[in-house]
Amino acid sequence: MSGDILTMEKGRDELLVALQEAQRKYGYLPEDYMAQLAESLDISLSEVYGVATFYSFLATKPQGKYVIRVCKSVPCYLKEAESMIEFMERELGIKPGETTADGRFTLQLVNCIGACDKPPAMLVNDELHGDLTPGKIKQILSSCK
Repeated sequence: MSGDILTMEKGRDELLVALQEAQRKYGYLPEDYMAQLAESLDISLSEVYGVATFYSFLATKPQGKYVIRVCKSVPCYLKEAESMIEFMERELGIKPGETTADGRFTLQLVNCIGACDKPPAMLVNDELHGDLTPGKIKQILSSCK
């Protein structure tokens, strides 16, 4: 019995790392990959899915080439993040959680990206952009080719 518990703990320890590696490889976490991972780590598929959906930087459906994560935490909110989000919605023609028809952009809202000194802020893939303005956003979007 204690061997089973150790195996389960080892599986849970490896889960997040495996999910992050798959995210880098595929750009999202395919269902069949998550099912295979659950089986190989000897944990339930619901546990794998629970971890995959808990972290905002993991995706369970295909994402755009450029994933825009806009911070919606208090410092960004106080510096007009809401109006920057609305501007991006108009520019991209999508709402948060959606991907443009051409597969170029995915827009997401996240709670914190660690840029409280540069509000409002966003990440485009792994690149941080702070002190956002409509003009700056237009420039950033146009540089994404």
